Amino acid sequence: MNQRIIGITGGIATGKTTVSDYLHNTYGLPILDADIYARQALTGDRLAKLSNRYGRLVLDDQGNLDRRKLGAIVFESVSERKWLEALIHPYVKDRLINEANHLAPSTVVMVIPLLFEAKMEGLVTETWAIACDPQQQLQRLMNRNHLLESEAKQRISSQMSQSEKIELADVVIVNSDNTEDLFFQVDNALFNSQLGVHFRICDPVA
Repeated sequence: MNQRIIGITGGIATGKTTVSDYLHNTYGLPILDADIYARQALTGDRLAKLSNRYGRLVLDDQGNLDRRKLGAIVFESVSERKWLEALIHPYVKDRLINEANHLAPSTVVMVIPLLFEAKMEGLVTETWAIACDPQQQLQRLMNRNHLLESEAKQRISSQMSQSEKIELADVVIVNSDNTEDLFFQVDNALFNSQLGVHFRICDPVA
């Protein structure tokens, strides 16, 4: 029996967590979150490499990793972001594969924000892109992370654009209205795409 693995991606603050929480709470689907594994990756030898590269620039007053400081560095520099991703992604990929194999043959949801950028499409059997109105995305990110508009725009621009993710995804779910509309789209994607019907839920977001 082939295992169904749904890969959820999308820009920052578009609603990936809302969708994965709904799939877990409503249908009991296990969620494998790449962001959680990425945070876990920065321990041991990988944390030592990070400290050797940045020193106290990424540490708090107690000498612990300050992720906000680290974020400020990597969101400002493409080369530093690529270095960090090269350090973290192999660990994240291994964790995703191992956890999915452990749960087989059950359906699994992988939430991978950089699914296309990190070329992890091969880990999943279908890709869902969560999208929303760009202004909504900006405002949500500012409110959620307590960022200035310039900081939020910098984080958004550091990722693949929503339009590119939309073009690459099997299914597009637009999170620009209310949760009832969002969950209706998720239900349709869950029960239609498992029949091999790949489609766009709504018109692409500009």
